[in-house]
Amino acid sequence: MPKIERKTKKLAIIISALIATAIVLAGYFIVGLSPALDDFVFFGFLIVISPIALLNYLDYRWRKAVDERLPDLFRSIVQAQETGMTLHSALEEAAKRDYGPLTPELKKMTAQISWGASFEEALSAFGKRVGTVLTQRTVPLIIEASRSGGQAEKIFGPMGKFIQSTLLLEKERRTQTRPYIAIIYVALFVFLFTIVILFKTFFTNVDGTALFSMSTVSLINLQRIFMHLTIIQGFFGGLVAGKMGEGSITAGLKHSLIMMLLGYVALNFFL
Repeated sequence: MPKIERKTKKLAIIISALIATAIVLAGYFIVGLSPALDDFVFFGFLIVISPIALLNYLDYRWRKAVDERLPDLFRSIVQAQETGMTLHSALEEAAKRDYGPLTPELKKMTAQISWGASFEEALSAFGKRVGTVLTQRTVPLIIEASRSGGQAEKIFGPMGKFIQSTLLLEKERRTQTRPYIAIIYVALFVFLFTIVILFKTFFTNVDGTALFSMSTVSLINLQRIFMHLTIIQGFFGGLVAGKMGEGSITAGLKHSLIMMLLGYVALNFFL
């Protein structure tokens, strides 16, 4: 799984925004300001957030995989140093093994050292490239261990245990927040069910005609209003789900995408 670079995200946002703008403008020239323009705006909005949601999810998976392999890397370094290797040699040996997404970054670091960069410079560059929270916490400790003579057995062992406990706590947190994320989805389904019941039993007859005269708001405008409310609820509900589940608002874009599509399809099918 490759790392998603920041410039890739920016490029995806620019391209998707241009495509979405073209779709909305095309819809305006085709249907004007009629209610059908809402569909063009909706799909344009989906095109904007879909690449962002996908790239954020892939980046989250990459960072998660990196953090999960850090304890294995530290354990390998400790074992190598126990055999008499220096810290630099232990890292070179670790770069020859498979540590998932960490392996390419380790190889880059050892290559920089072989090209003349100092160990501290290469390790700092490694921390900046990887950029996960746990990596940024551990890299300064590794540098200090190197400066103190490279005797890292006493720091890498506790460091690996700390990372394992941190990952375990994060896993428990995600498990505990899943019911709350499910509640957000259930709330959307209840909202959709209420809208459908209102239209089927209160606003319209069995044959689909209006049950009573609406002097201020037409039936079509009511459908548009409820569609807008559903999309808004799906979007912001997804952001809340991402903040609760993964601690990031942008991580909720995938939930927003799913809930908005569910709401759009449900209302277009049942109303």
